[in-house]
Amino acid sequence: MGDQTIQPTPASPEIIAFATRMYDAARLGDVPIFEQALPAGLPPNMTNDKGDSLLMLSTYHGHAPLSRLLLSHGADPNRLNDRGQSPLAGAVFKDEKEIVDILLEAGANVDLGHPSAWETVELFKKTEEYGEKFSRQGEKLKSAKGGAGEGEPQAKGGIGGTKGAGQMI
Repeated sequence: MGDQTIQPTPASPEIIAFATRMYDAARLGDVPIFEQALPAGLPPNMTNDKGDSLLMLSTYHGHAPLSRLLLSHGADPNRLNDRGQSPLAGAVFKDEKEIVDILLEAGANVDLGHPSAWETVELFKKTEEYGEKFSRQGEKLKSAKGGAGEGEPQAKGGIGGTKGAGQMI
């Protein structure tokens, strides 16, 4: 038997083109394409070569309806990209109030990432806008975990041979 290393198979040009199309659709907020693709098996946590999930791209570009759809299909609001950024911190940075509310409702952790959403609030002096919501969310998450504190970030990386198929946010 001996050691056998499993080598990943290179993605076909068709798969790379499809993945690129999905990332572009997330940036554009193209809800109809995801209304078809998600029920057909598109992974809601698919990530590009930078670790940006479909949800990260959608939230960063301010697409509330698509963000809700992705979350309803299991997208992880706490998935960090390869730079350690969370969708919530990106939404605060872009001052996307509706997106912030959507992510908080979905259980986004205000302390996750570098900088965290809390640190982003402080850095951009948005405590008046988000401070109370973030305090409530932090307490809510702590009580849900029995006072255990912060959760662990989820794994990141490309899915389905899509490395190299994406673009920067």
